Parts: sequence; structure tokens; C-alpha cells
Amino acid sequence: MAAWELFYFGKATSGIPTGSLKDGPEVAVQRSHIQRKLKYPAVQLTGTQSAAVGGGFNTAITKYGLAIWACSILPEHIHLVLARTGKSCESMTNFLKGEATKELNRQSLHPLAAHAEHGRTPQPWARKHWQVYLNSEQSIDNAIAYVNDNPIKENKPAQHWPCVTPFTGLDGGTVSYPD
Repeated sequence: MAAWELFYFGKATSGIPTGSLKDGPEVAVQRSHIQRKLKYPAVQLTGTQSAAVGGGFNTAITKYGLAIWACSILPEHIHLVLARTGKSCESMTNFLKGEATKELNRQSLHPLAAHAEHGRTPQPWARKHWQVYLNSEQSIDNAIAYVNDNPIKENKPAQHWPCVTPFTGLDGGTVSYPD
């Protein structure tokens, strides 16, 4: 459910189109206007909160039999390359978000804890997610490189998460899934 105040700004997108003014002043002004209309402040994960999210992901891979081949947890967004399982992408995403939220709450680090109403804390996650299905080892390798390079592009250090299983090919035998 979207907030009526945001319809003025148009349809949400997964990024800024190629060839646009990416980080130009017009984009910064528009982002500022949009953020003032949000019901809750935009989530900006700290390093400590990112570590808690990574811990939640670690719980999810064990609990639900998932495999993550690449992971970048940045202040404003997260990138993952997930191995396919018998579960839907939506289910895997919900498992990861759920365990990450539980870990944030367990450590009293939830970024929107101050906005709890009637004992319920707002979700820090977008309702939907952007997904691409990768059908070749080359496309998986490219996606892994993109995810691993993402922190560096944002002038942050490279990330190494315990929840990540190295990708050794589609027939590498590195991932097994419980029934």
C-alpha cells in the first residue's frame, strides 16, 4: 500500500535510468522532497545494524536451507545472489528479511524502533524486491562480481559475510538443500 502523498512523485523505480543525471542536484532535491513525505524516516543502516542483518541472514540460510553466493549490505540497500532452491524467490526473500528483523530486534538495533505503535515496529524493508533470474554460470559470475564490487563503488570496504557460500559452478556440488 502506497502513501497518497507519494503519488505526486510518480511510479517507484529500481534505479535511475542510464544516461540520467544520476547524482546531480535535481535528483538530490527530488529525493529530499520525497523523503519529507514518507511516513517514517528513510532507513540508513549503520555498520552495527548491517552486522546484525548479516547475522540474521546466517540464521536464515541454516534454518531454511538457503545458499547465498554473494552479499553486500549497504546503508540504503542490500544486494544478494541466491542459489535456486525449491522455494520461490519471494519466500526466500521473506525468510531473509524475517530473520534479519528478528536479529535487529534481539540486539535492540531496529532502525525504526522509535516509531513503534501498539507494540508493532514498522518494517525497515521495502515491500517488494527486484529480482533477476540467472541462467548461466557466466551470468551468475557477473552478478557475483557486481554485488562484491558494490560497496567499493560506494567508497566502502569490501565485505565478507559468513552467510556466503562460494560459487564453484552449477555442477560444483557446493550446495545441498534439505527436503
